[in-house]
Amino acid sequence: MKRSVKKAAVLGAGVMGAAIAGHLANVGIPTYLLDIVPPSLNPDEEKAGLTLESPRVRNRFAVNGISNLLKARPAPLYVPENAALLTPGNFEDNMNWLSECDLVIEAVVERLDIKQTLFEKVESNWKPGSIVATNTSGLSINKMIEGRSAEFKKHFIGMHFFNPPRYMRLLEVIPARETLPEVLEFTVDFGERVLGKGVVVCKDTPNFVANRIGVYSMCATIKAMQEFGLGVDEVDDLTGPVMGHPKSASFRTLDMVGLDVMMHVAKTVYDFAEDPKEKAVFEAVPFLQKMLENKWLGDKTGQGFYKKVKSDKGREILVLDYNTMEYRPKAKANFGSLSTAKMSKKTEKQFKALVTGSDKAAQFAWKVTKQQLLYAANLLGVIADDIQSIDQAMKWGFNWEFGPFEAWDILGVPAVVDRLKAEGETIPKVVEDLLASGRTSFYEKKDGVRQFFDWKTKSDVQEKFGDNVIFLAPLKEQNKVIKSNDGASLIDIGDGVVCLEFHCKANAIGSDIVEMMNFSVKEVEKNYEGLVIANYGQHFSVGANLMLVMMYAEAQEWDELDLMVREFQNANMRLKYCKKPVVAAPHSMALGGGCEIVMHSHRVAAYAESYIGLVEVGVGLVPGGGGVKELAFRAAETDPPVPANVKTGGTNTVQPMINRAFEHIATARVATSAPEAISLGFIRDCDTKVITNRDHLIGEAKKMVLDIAPEFKPPVPKTIKALGAPGQAAIEVGVKTMLWGRYISEHDALIACKVAGILTGGGVTPGTPVTEQNLLDLEREAFLSLLGEQKTIDRIRHMLITNKPLRN
Repeated sequence: MKRSVKKAAVLGAGVMGAAIAGHLANVGIPTYLLDIVPPSLNPDEEKAGLTLESPRVRNRFAVNGISNLLKARPAPLYVPENAALLTPGNFEDNMNWLSECDLVIEAVVERLDIKQTLFEKVESNWKPGSIVATNTSGLSINKMIEGRSAEFKKHFIGMHFFNPPRYMRLLEVIPARETLPEVLEFTVDFGERVLGKGVVVCKDTPNFVANRIGVYSMCATIKAMQEFGLGVDEVDDLTGPVMGHPKSASFRTLDMVGLDVMMHVAKTVYDFAEDPKEKAVFEAVPFLQKMLENKWLGDKTGQGFYKKVKSDKGREILVLDYNTMEYRPKAKANFGSLSTAKMSKKTEKQFKALVTGSDKAAQFAWKVTKQQLLYAANLLGVIADDIQSIDQAMKWGFNWEFGPFEAWDILGVPAVVDRLKAEGETIPKVVEDLLASGRTSFYEKKDGVRQFFDWKTKSDVQEKFGDNVIFLAPLKEQNKVIKSNDGASLIDIGDGVVCLEFHCKANAIGSDIVEMMNFSVKEVEKNYEGLVIANYGQHFSVGANLMLVMMYAEAQEWDELDLMVREFQNANMRLKYCKKPVVAAPHSMALGGGCEIVMHSHRVAAYAESYIGLVEVGVGLVPGGGGVKELAFRAAETDPPVPANVKTGGTNTVQPMINRAFEHIATARVATSAPEAISLGFIRDCDTKVITNRDHLIGEAKKMVLDIAPEFKPPVPKTIKALGAPGQAAIEVGVKTMLWGRYISEHDALIACKVAGILTGGGVTPGTPVTEQNLLDLEREAFLSLLGEQKTIDRIRHMLITNKPLRN
């Protein structure tokens, strides 16, 4: 029987448990959320006349957990409606619900005795054969199930999510000794394909992989900071992006995570460790103990290594001086090695320049890096079976740009070994074996595919990814590029499908991309089954090249601007009426023109974490590539269903839909997930498949092309009946009301009225048939006229300089 998860339960409704339940709801799985029964009434319950037997009281913690999901930011749920899939309950009244569940995940307090007691109750209620998992961050999986039956142990596994579960990529999966191979295989597949996680299989050792190395690195950083006499702010300047780590670096990250959490994780390894050197690194330093006593735990208590205060300068961020235990103003790190490192554009070169410098900052960076490299190499085979797993755990769990073995390669394994030997360090066996085999790096590329050194067989092994994963970089190295320019490439991804990849800065749309869009349609119609539009850039596309637009506008090159907009409109229309299927695969930001490309594609394979919207109003413009036109035509499609909260009075159903489209454009509304983009109308449910795993995006888009190609027929051009002048006037009444109430500026009102004019057909008589080209002409006219307004130019310039919108 093929295993699946149709219903789940999460035990423990704290921040982590509720968020895990929320993410199960995100992927459409009805989930029970259970917690303990409160021991006493709170004031609100007493006031309401409730008793300890009232269901509302007995389910309080689970109810609050679900309620908090709707308030939390960033949002744990793709859309608020997903909360309806969550059912609250408690451990005393509702454990029998577990008999309905295919997956049970425990997420209670990190105490072995409490977990053992809970699993005894779970076994009395579980459905034999269903999977039971623990979300422990580092306790022993095998000790947790001591005393349980052999059958229970076969279906038990660790599933360690990172917080917040919706956004953090890493899922550590830890099999127990008796876990069935098929349970492990299913859990890995479920984590990758359904939950969208990067799964790393770990061994049952304290803190598993990411926390074991990450917290070791943090503890080593704190001790090196004291040794070299550096400040907290100086260390954060050194251990952030220049070392391939997030901007939050070390101590800002620690404030977000919570000092108490880090100390708990460190103590887990400290208690377990037998090596005196390892134990010494995890031992808490006195000033950290003092911070714990003071409840200076970070963001959750209002202060930690940093503290926000109000001063004469406004809001100021102070930093802790760990010598005096007082806060002082932040200072910028001033080191020659850091300045030299920042001169390089690539992170790898910055990292190498920093750790090979000679000043105090460089010595600090090298010491921390050295300890991390040695620690990871010595743990290979202990915490995970291969170097790829360890590197991916650090990249997915701590957002490092490169893992420890990749760092060995960046610095040069032979060079690092020479330096370590000169400093009297013992070289890890895996490093000695690597060099003895004649290799000089842990990773090598062969035929465009990366391989890594297998410490067991002393041979190269190809990196492991799912069957559904398609990476474009190897295909380029295998000469699969059909045509390319500076902005985009057309790549053969196999089985008669090609991929149009954007690869310029922020994938901003310029003439290069438009040229490749046109070429791609012609090439696909002639020689291929279909087209995927996707890339592995930071963003799908942030829209038009604003710098170029502003330069043309300031030079009053109106013919050039008209041609630029017209060509982009035409390219989108070619996508829409391509004779072969076109599937767009947006991820991260698909804004403005990027959103319009998606809207003109026949189908959409949308990464769940996509930010989609028409944002041109924010820079004083209207969408000019067909976005307004598309929303107007979608609103007019054969009596579209009207949302329940929209009252039509039994009359025109199109006006409310047009009003809704106007609101989204005029407020530059951006969907913060693919499901929300569907609810806002930027992509359509009938055309879209939401993909939770970023690496599966191109593979799924390719499948969609192949599925629809045999019976595909391009859409037929249509006309719609315009709402005309009365419809435009109805919208403009609201605009004027906002202006009179001083909620918007005169320029906001001007832009809004132009949007209203396009959506309703440009002031024509109601019912006048209009074509797509009619509305495209209105878009282009409005776009160009607004570029003649100084306030629009000011908005564009402000966005380019500050990356923030200007309200003028």
